[in-house]
Amino acid sequence: MLHFDHNEFDSPDIPNSGINMDNKFLNMLDDARGIAGIPFKINSGYRSKEHNTKVGGKIKTPTSKGSSHMYGLAADISVTNSLDRFTIMDSLIEAGFNRIGVGNTFIHVDSDSEKSPYVIWTY
Repeated sequence: MLHFDHNEFDSPDIPNSGINMDNKFLNMLDDARGIAGIPFKINSGYRSKEHNTKVGGKIKTPTSKGSSHMYGLAADISVTNSLDRFTIMDSLIEAGFNRIGVGNTFIHVDSDSEKSPYVIWTY
């Protein structure tokens, strides 16, 4: 049983754009949700180029692919306390993710194979 709805990954400026999310990414995220046993509230999933620019996401340059959100390979998960932060991070790693960014109020996760693996960074 899947624990997500594509609409929760929509770019705010394009209804139903969550369908652009990568299925392998979503299956891994679904596995992580099952492992964690707690809800994952998605703050940001797929992003249009326009929305990505509006929120200050990385843009494509000759030397950079840009934000993994624009390719349906990333999500930002809301966190409000340290226990949930640990539980979510632990489940993401157990599900096979190896690119995680940690902010005060969210955890970024992506499965972008064009970027360095086995990294955890802070915002």
